[in-house]
Amino acid sequence: MTTPDDHDAFHLSAEQVEAGLASVRQSPLDVGALELIVIRPAVDERIVLPQVEVDAAHGLAGDTWETRGSRATPDGSANPGDQVTVMNSRFARLVAATQDRVPLAGDQLYLDLDLSWANLPTGTRLEFDEVVLEVTDVPHTGCSKFRERFGMPALRATNAPEGKELRLRGINTTVILGGMLRQGEAARVSRP
Repeated sequence: MTTPDDHDAFHLSAEQVEAGLASVRQSPLDVGALELIVIRPAVDERIVLPQVEVDAAHGLAGDTWETRGSRATPDGSANPGDQVTVMNSRFARLVAATQDRVPLAGDQLYLDLDLSWANLPTGTRLEFDEVVLEVTDVPHTGCSKFRERFGMPALRATNAPEGKELRLRGINTTVILGGMLRQGEAARVSRP
């Protein structure tokens, strides 16, 4: 299990973040790889799993998405539009500096895939062996926790015009088809 207290105060400079974006820009367009699966069993807790059961109504088994609820829904219930969060694994590794700190970003799936608006417009589906996710229009933005864990240059990169176009902070998806999801599976892009 990984918690925020496990990380050092190491943050990349703006120049280091910018230099690392060259690799992010080279992410695959049509078929990516699921490099990491993380569930959030409680606030600030992360567990890396080799596989997870995904359910269309409840999200990832063991994750708190459903019980956390959302300020974006009238009744405070969970928002289906941000059921599963996905981040570009290259950018996550860049700002985390070490693989063991990647889960601190707070996302559930880390894909080696171009997550940009141009590549994955709203309605695009990510098809795995059993699971299908659909990209939603719910924004995924950086927060104070992201800044604390990875530094202001990393947060600024996510909020810069190019960072927003590349969706460096990640995307939100909803589950269309549930099933077992395994680390290492291919994510095939099916655009609307």
